[in-house]
Amino acid sequence: IQSAMMEFDGRLAMSTSFGIQSAILLHLATQVKPDIPIVWVDTGYLPEETYHYAETLRETLNLNLHIGTNSQWTPARMEAIHGKLWESEEAAAHGLYGKMRKVEPMQAALNSLEPNPMVLLSGLRAAQTKARANMKPISFTQGRFKLLPLLQMSDEAVADYFDQYDLPRHPLESKGYVTVGDWHSSRPVEEGEDPRNTRFGGKFQECGLHV
Repeated sequence: IQSAMMEFDGRLAMSTSFGIQSAILLHLATQVKPDIPIVWVDTGYLPEETYHYAETLRETLNLNLHIGTNSQWTPARMEAIHGKLWESEEAAAHGLYGKMRKVEPMQAALNSLEPNPMVLLSGLRAAQTKARANMKPISFTQGRFKLLPLLQMSDEAVADYFDQYDLPRHPLESKGYVTVGDWHSSRPVEEGEDPRNTRFGGKFQECGLHV
């Protein structure tokens, strides 16, 4: 992160979901650049606990938070025209939901930042999904570099980091969630289950933001 700061004259931004492990990169990035723009997409379907967690971390880490939403396709309009897309078994419906609720709002929010960031930090880790296991720590997409500082961080290192810096935990973690997104597509993990099966009914592993 420090190298990117010097190489790109501080023109960094970061995306976050305020998920179970989000506090780590938020803490790391703000140690290097306290005023780094943090872009969070509010899909309109996040659990109440995620909104509270976002406020806790915003206050604890003094985050420079920018919130992206799809003002043209509100949840109500989307459901009226396309139905409850998350209930569909079709990959096309899953893709459309991700595009409308996540991808387009994220890109709009990033493009609205001044100065426009040349590097986007993301907290993806190789251990999370098969697609992420094949990612490179630095890539170029959507007109900017994407940097994954935590890519090779293990589950054990994640737990140790939270303990070492006494970072706030997502309220749903104590209820058995190991990953959390929208309320309708997340649930607690069962014993011996692949954690990613708790998202999107086990049918998909990615929402379109990263793959």
